[in-house]
Order: sequence, then C-alpha cells, then structure tokens
Amino acid sequence: MLRVVDLEKSYGNKKILNQVSFQISRGEVVGLVGENGAGKSTLLNILATITKASNGFIQLGDFVYGKKMEDIRKIIGYVPQELSLWEEFTVEQNILFFEKLSWKRRTKEECRQLCIDMQLDQWKESVSSLSGGMKRKLNMAISLLHDPMLLLLDEPTVGIDMKSKNEIGKYLVKLAKEQGKMILYTSHDMNEITTFCDRVYAIGNDPFYINLLTNKGVQVEKC
Repeated sequence: MLRVVDLEKSYGNKKILNQVSFQISRGEVVGLVGENGAGKSTLLNILATITKASNGFIQLGDFVYGKKMEDIRKIIGYVPQELSLWEEFTVEQNILFFEKLSWKRRTKEECRQLCIDMQLDQWKESVSSLSGGMKRKLNMAISLLHDPMLLLLDEPTVGIDMKSKNEIGKYLVKLAKEQGKMILYTSHDMNEITTFCDRVYAIGNDPFYINLLTNKGVQVEKC
C-alpha cells in the first residue's frame, strides 16, 4: 500500500501542496485530477523521490520515505510528461540501453516481450520514425523494466491518438489487476479517467473536477 498523510510542499512563501492525504492499495489504478498549478506534477515528483516534501509522511509497502531511499526507488516506476528517449536509436537499442541502467536485469527476449505486450512491435525502427503513441508506449515500457510496485504516470497519453490512449489504458488496468501494481495516473482527459481508473482523487481548491466526475457517477475524493 501507498499511504500519504498531511503532505506539504512550499517554495519560499508559496505553498504548492497543503496537507494532502490519500492511499492506494495494490491492484488499483487511481486517477489524480486538478487544474493546472494545483500540484499534481509536484506530488508525483515527491513520490518519485525527485523532490523532497516540506512536511508530511509517506509510506510505500514496508518503507517510510526519508529512510532507505535507494530501496524505495527500486520499487517505483515514473513516467514524466516529457519523453526521455534517444530519437536516433531504434526501439531495441533504446530499451536495451535503459535495461543496463535498470535495477533489474532483463534478457533481450524479455525486453522485446514487454514491448509486444504493449502492442509496440516496431523493434528495429528508429524512435524518430515512430508515432507519438508508440513513443509513449516505449517510454512506459522503459519505466517497467525493473518491475516496480508503484507506477507514477504524469499525463502519459497527452497528444496521442485515441487508439493508442485506449491501448495504454487497457494495459495499465491489466498491470494492476494481474500483477498487483499500484498506479497513480494524472490526466486532463476525463474519458480516460472515468474508463480506466478505479477511484479518483482531486487536488487543489477548485471543485470543478469533483463536480464533473461525481455527475458522471465516478467515486472521487479530495486529497
């Protein structure tokens, strides 16, 4: 389980996160919504151990943040909005390069199967020739190389076609239900949120997303 209690983050006098609390159980895909500037990316950066919180408590499985941070990083996968790929390399070269940097060793066959599972079969093609959806799939595949317990996704389908969005969403649900992963997923696409997420948390002071999703029959809580 991921448990977050009274999390706060400030930059100088500006408070970005104010007493944010929520939890995610294994096997869940949980949406995170809120207006621009509400702190969604900041929250993911803190959970990914890229940024330190100003105050609050975070526990992931048996680990408490602030202690054994290297062990925590080994069980987290993070997909930021920005693609982190070598455009001039092939899909194969990219994933094998990142496998060398991963916490867990994978064979070439396992790496290729990971791509196939995500319906990314352009193994020998250069990344520069891929569609936006295929690049997003490769970016996600790289984040899964070390088999993380918690997967953090910051707008993972922004700017891509509906078919790729649907394929990625279905794959995330499969990961959660079949492998027991915890997935925290930010998106401005309410169709994705309502289709693929078990529950939704709203961050920030604007009630727009809470009202919108509640009217659609979605379970949404303020965090």
